[in-house]
Amino acid sequence: MKFPILPLSLLLAAGALSAQAPSEPQADPATEAAVVALFRDPVFQQRFAESYLAETEIEPKVSEDERDTLIEVSELLAKPVEQGGPQAEAAITLLQGAISRTSTAVFDFTLANLLAQRERMPEAIPVYQRAVEKAPKFRRAWNNLGLAQVRTGDFRGAARALARVVELGGGNAYTYGLLGIAHLKNEDYLAAESAYRLAVLVDPLTVDWRMGLASTFLKQRRFAEASTLFGALIAQNPDRADLWLFQANALVGMNEPRKAAENLELVDRLGKSTVDSMFMLGDIYINEELVDVAAAAYERGIKKDEKGTPERAVRAAKALAARSAHAESARVLAAIEAGYGARLDTVAKKDVLKLRARLAVASGAGDEEAAVLQQIVALDPLDGEALILLGQYHGRKGEPEQAVMQYERAAGIAGFEAEAKVSHAKLLVGQGKYQEALPLLKQAQQKKPRDHIQQFLDQVERIAQNK
Repeated sequence: MKFPILPLSLLLAAGALSAQAPSEPQADPATEAAVVALFRDPVFQQRFAESYLAETEIEPKVSEDERDTLIEVSELLAKPVEQGGPQAEAAITLLQGAISRTSTAVFDFTLANLLAQRERMPEAIPVYQRAVEKAPKFRRAWNNLGLAQVRTGDFRGAARALARVVELGGGNAYTYGLLGIAHLKNEDYLAAESAYRLAVLVDPLTVDWRMGLASTFLKQRRFAEASTLFGALIAQNPDRADLWLFQANALVGMNEPRKAAENLELVDRLGKSTVDSMFMLGDIYINEELVDVAAAAYERGIKKDEKGTPERAVRAAKALAARSAHAESARVLAAIEAGYGARLDTVAKKDVLKLRARLAVASGAGDEEAAVLQQIVALDPLDGEALILLGQYHGRKGEPEQAVMQYERAAGIAGFEAEAKVSHAKLLVGQGKYQEALPLLKQAQQKKPRDHIQQFLDQVERIAQNK
């Protein structure tokens, strides 16, 4: 069987970590990689080969003429190399010509097997379906239909087909394990747990079934059980980074972020860290107010991100700036510009420039702030936030006419009317022009009511009445 090799454990490991806040652990299995690997497993291939053998008590009937055709197919497949080797395509053609509405379902099943072994799954699936329509108790056909549907990502169909195998009294560790995968992808976590438990019961030595079971615990937010099971697997397989990563997710769910960080650092020392794991590590550190090591984790994540987009990194730099970690935010910004370069689109460039402007304000470099804001406005003349910041800069510089011009431009942009009018009103209040500020504040409140602005409006109104 020609299936590319990838570790089955990638079913659980890939996509398990995200750059979201670690309070929301993720465990989204990369099913395609796992299923591909499963189809290359030697034991699985042996089981598939055995599916050609009839289960006489529940098999469809085969007439004498049909038996002769099957013998001819077998001879084509068994031809020695010196006589032209196995002639699978000739066997496929022979079966296609022999199949009719009334012919035995064994023809359809055998044809579907040959197609599946050649990675022609879209052709094989309807042929398997035709076989079970002809013979509803044809257990081997139901089983292989389910396998093919898992292979193509039709997990709802696979769940129905594999459940039918069990209903008919069949099933082995692979049947139960694949049924667990199908239920997991269908978000039926309780059914997935039951299927994985049966797979573990039948085949207790295969790590992947236990990983699948632990994954169902994560999905059900049973984090302590997941952590314990992953811990047992780690004890047996300490060099498997995916197990450490999964346990990190469980530990975050248990509100033990520092233990999760230890796992993620260990994965990095194993040389198996990913962009996602580094950003998750940074998220944990920043939530623990460890801003210096958070910045270092983000920098490592950016260096690993050779093909991704900068959104997560920009969010990280903003989060550091929001905690007044200006030096650390600047480090991450420098890493963003060095790492993403030409991949910075207009939106990302604007975000970086705005953040640089805020850092410039924090460091007292007002002229640098203005230069950055002007770059932003040049990139996008309808960026209301940049116009408001530019207006505030001119206000601090004692240039009220320039400030008012920027505020009025911003007030004409949807979504920024209220903020622009409040900033304009504050400028007027600073000049002692309370009566002129009042209508601006009232308009801002009509557009976007807020308690603290209402309090400010009331204060301005009292002062204006006493003037």
